[in-house]
Amino acid sequence: MGANDPAHPSVAYLHYKVKEYYIGGKVQAIQLPNYFDYVALRCACVFMFYKTMLTYDLDTPAELRAHFKKLAWRKVVAFQTRNPMHRAHRELTVRAARQRQANVLVHPVVGLTKPGDVDHYTRVRVYEAIMAKYPNGMGHLALLPLAMRMAGPREAVWHAIIRKNYGATHFIVGRDHAGPGKNSQGKDFYGPYDAQELVMRYQNELHIEMVPFQQMTYLPSTDEYQPIDEVPNGVQTLDISGTELRRRLKNGAPIPNWFSYE
Repeated sequence: MGANDPAHPSVAYLHYKVKEYYIGGKVQAIQLPNYFDYVALRCACVFMFYKTMLTYDLDTPAELRAHFKKLAWRKVVAFQTRNPMHRAHRELTVRAARQRQANVLVHPVVGLTKPGDVDHYTRVRVYEAIMAKYPNGMGHLALLPLAMRMAGPREAVWHAIIRKNYGATHFIVGRDHAGPGKNSQGKDFYGPYDAQELVMRYQNELHIEMVPFQQMTYLPSTDEYQPIDEVPNGVQTLDISGTELRRRLKNGAPIPNWFSYE
């Protein structure tokens, strides 16, 4: 991670939340942990799959690889997220999959994330709603029980390894992937493209292809999303920042349909 600044959420957690000692050593698996949230979704995943071609389950890596093999999914683009998804996320993942003749694994983190993030109970409801907007048979939703460290580039490599273990062949890495924000001096902990560059450097060793996150923008004239770098000059575009979205959610302000599904 390369940081010892308490402005970093994981550094603050280490200094102020963790007790005096850590315990290290070999790990032996005894049994899978029990989860008590979204039990109906976990138990009903087989029924829901055959009904809608979408599953909602906390699969193990072996189970998810076997599932992809059963469906004959040869290429899988994994999407890491700790935030609610909106239409732009759906468009960029569908575009990434179609360009590579692949399917999409939406693989959100449901463990500890950054302070101030939307809780995973709420976020999973968002993921459930947006999965129904994917083309039939394209998407799979699986929950990842992971505590994020907000470690930027090194965490992006770690995320790529995790998705490779789950059977993904491609992994979308965002701008400032797993970034914690600004340090005590008001500067970003990591560069905006450091994570993409590090994963790209090691992708042959990782055996998973890095897919750069495309910044999408809405074109009201055609009612569609396009990559921002492909929009001609002079064409009107609309966007809502993450800060503005959180403000609207907190205050109950309206969120336009062009930005987010209901």
